[in-house]
Amino acid sequence: MPSIRKGFLVGCIIVWIATAFAEHDTERSAAITAAEEWLSLVDNGKYIDSWNQSAALFQNAIKAKKWKRTLLAIRKPIGKIVTREMISATPTNELPGAPDGDYVVIKYKSRFKLKKSAVETITPMLEKNGVWRVAGYYIR
Repeated sequence: MPSIRKGFLVGCIIVWIATAFAEHDTERSAAITAAEEWLSLVDNGKYIDSWNQSAALFQNAIKAKKWKRTLLAIRKPIGKIVTREMISATPTNELPGAPDGDYVVIKYKSRFKLKKSAVETITPMLEKNGVWRVAGYYIR
């Protein structure tokens, strides 16, 4: 009898772990989708639209017109995106200088027309309404 209970307990733990990973992957996928839709706006020069689709945390950190000027200053010298390949997507609950929450830090290996190698980091966050929106972006 004890071996049956032990087997049942191990089975329950495996199901619990698998469920947790599935939920984690679903959230991660939703964050990646939000990031890629947002990047499409930026890639197409729709900088104000990208600001409008950003998280409240992002919008409170930078005004729309300043965001547009910043992106023009960053993206114009490197040209249009040529390729972008995701190299990591790491869920986290803590980021420096940001409130605790649900974030996914996504890194892309990118190539632009005038910059052969870059790393783009985009960080979507899960807002209170359950929607993933971009809270941070930079190119290195």
